Formats: sequence, C-alpha cells, structure tokens
Amino acid sequence: MLNFRSVKIATSVALAASIAAIPASAQNFNAAPSYGTINLNGGFTPDPQVINMQSGGNIDAQRAISSSCRGFIANAPDVRLVYSPTSYPLIISVDSSADTTLVVNAPDGRWYCDDDGGERGLNPSVRFNRPMSGRYEIWVGTYGNASLQPARLYISEVTSQ
Repeated sequence: MLNFRSVKIATSVALAASIAAIPASAQNFNAAPSYGTINLNGGFTPDPQVINMQSGGNIDAQRAISSSCRGFIANAPDVRLVYSPTSYPLIISVDSSADTTLVVNAPDGRWYCDDDGGERGLNPSVRFNRPMSGRYEIWVGTYGNASLQPARLYISEVTSQ
C-alpha cells in the first residue's frame, strides 16, 4: 500500500522527468543582433554584402531548434537582415577556414539550416529562390564544438560561398 510520502516522491520524480523532456526553446530572434542590422532592397550593391564576424556560441542548434540544424550558436542572432525582394533569389552563405553552420529564422517564422551546402567544402549556404519580404535572423555556428572561429557572412542575390 502506498503512503502519502511515497506518492509525493513518485509525483516529484514524474514532474522532474516531464520537465527534463521539454525541448529547449528556440533562439531569441528578438534579441539585439551581435553584428548589427542590415537593410537591403532587391538589386542591392555591392553584391555580395560581407560581414566579418566570429562563428559559434555555447548553444547546440540541434537541441535548441531542430534535429536538422547543426553546430553551436549564440543565443542572440549574429545578424538581422531586413529585406525587400525583387525577382532575384536571396543567398545567405558563410566562408571560413573552420567548419561552420548556418541557421536562419525567416519572415515566415520557419527555421532554415545548413551545414556543408555552400560552394567551398565545409561552408554552409541557405538559398531562398522566392525570398519573402521582412526580417531574417541569422546565426553562424561552429560545427562540433562551442569554439569561436573567424568567419565571413555573405548576403547575395547572385552567388554562394
């Protein structure tokens, strides 16, 4: 027969297990971006726009956002892009000597992630063939560990890195 103390302990264990099973919340896309906000209209020049930065952070994107995302990222976005498209695609990519990843929260609220889809080996790229108007929150991650690495973020309507 269960007594009150046994029920209380069982309830506490069940509560702790259910809290541990809650997935980590997504990144704070409303936080101030670490490397600023860029406002661009379709047909922008120069193309590409280049932002020198450090990739990485201490948050595992796969656990925090989606099983399809890779790398370690910061809590706040690295860059916020406010974009008004024309008929061109929007290509967000990274160039680095380190293995980097890319996480983008698009105006539709969906998360877009890439690991090695860029033109040069271990560099990521996310391409929107029909880009939406609005805010794109961009994180550049470091694959495999939480180290910070020098990187360049490219925003283009023509080419990927």
